[in-house]
Amino acid sequence: MDIISVNCPHTPATFHLLSARRLALLKPETIIVNTARGQVIDEEALIRALAEDKLAGAGLDVFEHEPAVRPEFLELARKGKAVILPHMGSATIEGRLEMGDRVIINIRTLCDGHRPPDRVLPIDS
Repeated sequence: MDIISVNCPHTPATFHLLSARRLALLKPETIIVNTARGQVIDEEALIRALAEDKLAGAGLDVFEHEPAVRPEFLELARKGKAVILPHMGSATIEGRLEMGDRVIINIRTLCDGHRPPDRVLPIDS
């Protein structure tokens, strides 16, 4: 693969899904884009692979220990090996309007006595 876009939730099953072993299987031309959750990629292994030119680059909008960003990523960004953003992939007018609409839908659904479509924790009834 030339580009890997990570788009999954952080769960016990996806913790370090892109591990050192899996990163080592990729070709040096590969670029990884992570806008999912920071814990999905083993940051130590990713930093090492980028620094050793075993991967072409990374685009990161999330980090394993947010809000902290490892200084190694800043250095890799200065060298053109990484593009880093402060977890703002949803920071568009359309994205924020959609989030607000979903909140209203969930509140209305709950007030009407039904289960909200986006509930995180089960509602005891």
